[in-house]
Amino acid sequence: MPWRNVVGSLCCFNIFGGGNAFQNSRMREVQVGSHTLRSHGVAVARIHLHDWFIFLLLVLIEVILYLTHPFYRYVGKDMMSDLKYPFKDNTVPVWAVPLYAMLLPIAVFLFVYWRRRDIYDLHHAILGLFYSVLITAVITDAIKNAVGRPRPNFFWRCFPDGKDVYDKLGNVICHGDADVIKEGHKSFPSGHTSWSFAGLGFLSLYLSGKIKVFDQRGHIAKLCIVFLPLLFAALVGVSRVDDYWHHWQDVFAGGLLGLVISTFCYLQFFPPPYHSQGWGPYAYFRVLETLANPPPPSNAIIVVQNEQDVERQAENGADDQSNDRFLGLSIDSNSRSTMQETETERK
Repeated sequence: MPWRNVVGSLCCFNIFGGGNAFQNSRMREVQVGSHTLRSHGVAVARIHLHDWFIFLLLVLIEVILYLTHPFYRYVGKDMMSDLKYPFKDNTVPVWAVPLYAMLLPIAVFLFVYWRRRDIYDLHHAILGLFYSVLITAVITDAIKNAVGRPRPNFFWRCFPDGKDVYDKLGNVICHGDADVIKEGHKSFPSGHTSWSFAGLGFLSLYLSGKIKVFDQRGHIAKLCIVFLPLLFAALVGVSRVDDYWHHWQDVFAGGLLGLVISTFCYLQFFPPPYHSQGWGPYAYFRVLETLANPPPPSNAIIVVQNEQDVERQAENGADDQSNDRFLGLSIDSNSRSTMQETETERK
């Protein structure tokens, strides 16, 4: 036998027969690595087809809520002391929020997929991120429209020329731009902050699982990677207060809302980061379990059924033979008794 074949045989023996648990798990991981976007992407998406349908429904609901007019709360002259802050531009533009809250995490997911080729990790991470952001957005805008809290710069939205006018009940009579006034009643909670913590909070949980922060080995430097997205989200919230677009209560509520929703959505697809299997999605380990305990092939089931049929036929044949023997004995005994009676009559 050539030396290459000997080495190959020993490797096969070491992996399939004499290898340890790590080698077996590594072998199964390589097999799972064949579940790529090209081979299983459509199948995984079909399994979660209803989830994607609900996601599109959430997008439609979010658009409707954004276009809906908020509740115009009573704003009196004595309330204007907290609403006369300057009307500044946004430090973080609205168009930039989806870039860092959604596209940045997706870029990280794609990098992990490029390294591991695991379609389950990629699909579930993207789906969980989308749900985290969209559920947060729907809840945020629904509360915004229901509460209708004025922004800190509401005075200059309502009275661009600085001349305030009130009705007989003391409520404001705004003469500014209608869209600007509409946005002025959407202070609570902060949408920038809730979106930021929904997307970057999900990314923080994802990274903490991938780099195994809680593996009990004391590599505390890993926490810097986990806290970096949360720090960026917190700075976005601070900018909303600095720009006088939100009160501090709006930012606190938005951050808490986004962080809670992102945690719920993450745990739908991934174990907690402190879990021993927190580095992969639930679906990945289900596939590993299937590879470790494959179901019996269908031909083996047919063979077993055929063997059972043969045994049953053999048992039935033996029963028939015993019945025939019993009938033969009974007929023979009856014929003997009949012959004895005939001989007696002759005598």
